[in-house]
Amino acid sequence: MTQSPNVSPVNPLPAIVSAVFLILLAVELVFQAGARGFAGGPEAVGWRLAAVQTYAFSGEILEWMWATDRWPMEHLIRFVSYPFIHGNFTAMLFAGVMFLAMGKLVTEVFGTAAMLAIFFLSSIGGALAFTVFTEGPYPLVGAFPAVYGLIGAYTWLLWKRMSLIGENQARAFSLIGVLMAIQLIFGLFFETTNDWVADLAGFATGFMMSFLVSPGGWARLMQRMRKE
Repeated sequence: MTQSPNVSPVNPLPAIVSAVFLILLAVELVFQAGARGFAGGPEAVGWRLAAVQTYAFSGEILEWMWATDRWPMEHLIRFVSYPFIHGNFTAMLFAGVMFLAMGKLVTEVFGTAAMLAIFFLSSIGGALAFTVFTEGPYPLVGAFPAVYGLIGAYTWLLWKRMSLIGENQARAFSLIGVLMAIQLIFGLFFETTNDWVADLAGFATGFMMSFLVSPGGWARLMQRMRKE
């Protein structure tokens, strides 16, 4: 059997995954350029802080909206804008690399719309958990809750596969266990925030959403509801 010489040895990334990653990278590069004086003039040094104040998620703002029953769009947008702002280049790089790997896999199996739904709804789920289970003035930034949602979808795939071949399904949760252990170790030796709460909630959101957005998931749910 001959193989076409035009076949790339590297499986290309889905367009939507490349696009989201480029947005993450572009935002961070703008902050870096401003901080180093390459663009924007003297006031550009504060671009990252200004973006955090405008687009980061704040539990205090959500509590204010709930208490006053006022829901301005300028604050609602924070639920889905905070993943595109990171505290530094290293955080963006780690989140971006994880997104490329998980986003590619989820998009290829679930489809573009499902991947985006998991990404943004996991961001929302992470933000809500961050508000409910943590205290303090620190804002929530970074793509990790959304990426953990994609890890949740990946875990769901492993979980389903292991059920089909008769293996212990608990093994599917090994990756999230390792990631949470790493965060715990860092928390013991370094001063960290409670972002892990949002990450874990994002994971749970992505895992649960997979029952619906996986191929045929909605049809299976409707069929089960009719039987009940």
